[in-house]
Order: sequence, then structure tokens, then C-alpha cells
Amino acid sequence: MLASEAQFTVLDFESTGSVEGFANEPWQIGMVFFASGRVVGDCSFSSLLRVGQRPFNPYAPGRHALVREELAVAPLLADLWPLLSSWLVGRALVAHHAATERKFVGETFPLHGFGPWVDTLELARIAYPASPSHRLEDLTETLGLEPRLRERCSGLAPHDALYDAVACALLLEHLLGLPQWQGVSVADLAAARSGWGRGPRPGADHRLWRA
Repeated sequence: MLASEAQFTVLDFESTGSVEGFANEPWQIGMVFFASGRVVGDCSFSSLLRVGQRPFNPYAPGRHALVREELAVAPLLADLWPLLSSWLVGRALVAHHAATERKFVGETFPLHGFGPWVDTLELARIAYPASPSHRLEDLTETLGLEPRLRERCSGLAPHDALYDAVACALLLEHLLGLPQWQGVSVADLAAARSGWGRGPRPGADHRLWRA
């Protein structure tokens, strides 16, 4: 299926970071719907997630220190399955540095198959190999996406899960609008690898590949 005709769920987790004796856990999820090559601005989901009275990595970003009381009574990620299933099943899933989101989703719901997964970090590295930074926050500023992001996410900031999910979706929209990427498929996006220590997956469209 052409990426311009497909439906995607773009998601982001904010997490505790690793601490000795404690696994890295998500404390917030944000998702936005993406269809026909565009962000669907009025279709989104966000929730805090319960993590208990555990320590956070001191370098973990986000506003978690301000919402510790809310996190103590927030739902567990697994308990949100009735709400999340329609977002996660049967759609391509998109995230920036998708390994994190893929890990949390797969570990929490191991009996379900998800994907294909599209990683906008890989795509951005392919599209802009000379960029000094491929961090999501830096890319939104460099590519002029920040005004639209601020408009859609008034009152939020980077390292809020919904803010970052919308930022990722706007980045995907920008990339799919590049002339050289017209006509790429969902499979092309999922197979694309930037070459940062890896080669492309078999069958990857070479329009999305630069060594």
C-alpha cells in the first residue's frame, strides 16, 4: 500500500529511564492518528501510566517529578488495552527511535502482533544525512515544523508524550511530501535503514537508502 493512502498510529512513550534494580518503564503514552499523508489533528490519545514508588533515572526528561502523585493512581499500560487496541492493531505504527515504543508495546501485550513499524529517526537520517542532529526536538525546529506543533499542542512541551507524538507525525508528513519520496509504500518506510552501522533490509526501496 502507498504510504500516502495508508493509516498510521504515531506514538510516543515517556519513560523512567534505567536505575539499578529497576527496569525502564513507561510513565506516559501519547498517540495521534495519521491518514492520507496528513496528521489528523482532532484524533489523539494521551494518558499517564502507573509506575509505583520507584526511583527515576536523574537524567530522564519530562515533567514526571511534577506528577508523581498522579502516577501513583494512573492506570497500568496493560489496563488500557480496551482503549488502545483500536489504535495499535491493524495499522502501521510510527515512532522516533521506534525501538523503545516497540519494546514497551511488545512486552506489555505479547500475545498480539503489531506493525509494520516505521522509524522516523531512520527516515530523517536518510533524508537529511548532513543534519548536525536528528533528535526529534531539533528536527522540528530545523525543518520549520515548530509553529504548527505549538499550535496543535498548546500548553505542552518536548518530552510530553502527546507533544512528541504530534512532532513525530508532523515529521512524517514532511518527509512524505518530499519530491523524491512520492509513491513510496508502507513497506518501503518500514524497511528503510539509514546505514548508521547497518545495511538496508532486503527489498528496501533505494529511494530511501543512502550509504
